[in-house]
Amino acid sequence: MQDENESCSFYAYLSRLRWIKRWGLKRNAHEENVMEHSWEVAVIAHTLALIKNRYYGGQIDANAVATAALYHDITEVITGDLPTPIKYHSSEISFAYKEIEKQAEIELLNLLPAELLADFQTLIRHDMLSEEHKQLIKAADKISAYLKCQSELKAGNREFEVAAEQLAQTIGDYQQPEVKYFMKTFAPSCGLTLDGLMKT
Repeated sequence: MQDENESCSFYAYLSRLRWIKRWGLKRNAHEENVMEHSWEVAVIAHTLALIKNRYYGGQIDANAVATAALYHDITEVITGDLPTPIKYHSSEISFAYKEIEKQAEIELLNLLPAELLADFQTLIRHDMLSEEHKQLIKAADKISAYLKCQSELKAGNREFEVAAEQLAQTIGDYQQPEVKYFMKTFAPSCGLTLDGLMKT
């Protein structure tokens, strides 16, 4: 952990998330980096939490969910983005990658001044997130990926056909009513052009 008088490189690492490309095994019509993906996941997770609270009796701290979602892929500044087909290719690879992620979390936390460590641990360490927060962030992550696939398909890029189908199935299987509400209420208009949006 950093001494309070030492320079801290934590945010220098975070700023490099803009250079970490997602979907590295696929041809992309529109490249996406981890920084912009993290923002999208944060706003979706925040909305899911609000929907849960307003419509389904939840008592979620939506701001805490959004903040944790901003940091959900922070370790990729060290590990890079490992494509989903590789990450879940086998139980051995999945286990090994989770261990690498845990180590990367520790390394990033160790860049912080000691006085801030407790505050950031609850954001960066996945094992310290509540199960409710984890579920919302995971759902938001899948929705963000699904919207990315739809954007690629709309651009005529068939590379994302199978991923889009798999993600639609995964999201459809979620039992969280807030996810179903989001997909029915917000997702359809994401495929509209600017002219289309202005007519709605």
